[in-house]
Amino acid sequence: MRIEDRWFEHRKIDDDITLIWEPWVEPLIRCNIWHVRGRDRDMLVDTGLGIASLRSAARDIFDKRLTAVATHTHFDHIGGIHEFEERVVHESEAAVMAEGSSPMMLRACDFSDEERRELGELGYPVEREVLISAVPEATFDVAAHTTRAAPCTRSVREGDRLDLGDRSFEVLHLPGHSPGSIGLWEAATGILFSGDAVYDGALLTNFPGADLEDYVRTMQRLRELPVRVVHGGHEASFGRDRLRAIADQYLRSWERAGVAVPGQGGP
Repeated sequence: MRIEDRWFEHRKIDDDITLIWEPWVEPLIRCNIWHVRGRDRDMLVDTGLGIASLRSAARDIFDKRLTAVATHTHFDHIGGIHEFEERVVHESEAAVMAEGSSPMMLRACDFSDEERRELGELGYPVEREVLISAVPEATFDVAAHTTRAAPCTRSVREGDRLDLGDRSFEVLHLPGHSPGSIGLWEAATGILFSGDAVYDGALLTNFPGADLEDYVRTMQRLRELPVRVVHGGHEASFGRDRLRAIADQYLRSWERAGVAVPGQGGP
């Protein structure tokens, strides 16, 4: 496997928001890392796999006090959060970050045959033996890589706020993908950082911790949120019309699968 010194790429979305990503990672486990600039402090939404140092790679961007937020504790979102002094996560998943040692699913053999089949049907084929196409250094051990213990410095719940000085984000508890999934909502601009609660791709509901009944309520809530733009945990950003279309698609499919969807004809 080739060695790549430049592990991260980044692109400015606007004057305050920068998207950071890991180009050598397969889309299934390549999360969007969002940097938000504020007057008094900055915010980092998710931190990727932790294969290489995010803090070092983006030192030209991380030039002031920084709060790192985990939208949830799946391995592809918290791998690098241990590098930051201020760490935020929903209270129901705080123990996961504190314990660390969650295995990274970086190889095809880390998925069962059934999981690979389902992921392929969803548009995320697990065809490569390893789900990264390079390593940052020759000594990197794909099989041994795990998340590191990173106890949160602040646990949050529904309605809490993250204040950057000139910007304020409300914590929305959005369970379904995981018990403690959160979104960060800025009503003044209509911006939502949604993590994996919703993104413009196949949503994964077949892994431990997912709950379809919770997801129905989350999707119905998101459908009515007056967003201008959604910056998700994966794939490209999108607007309100697309959010409503995604929500409607999943609500219909879950109802067909036998999940009760209030207001959609279910009990």
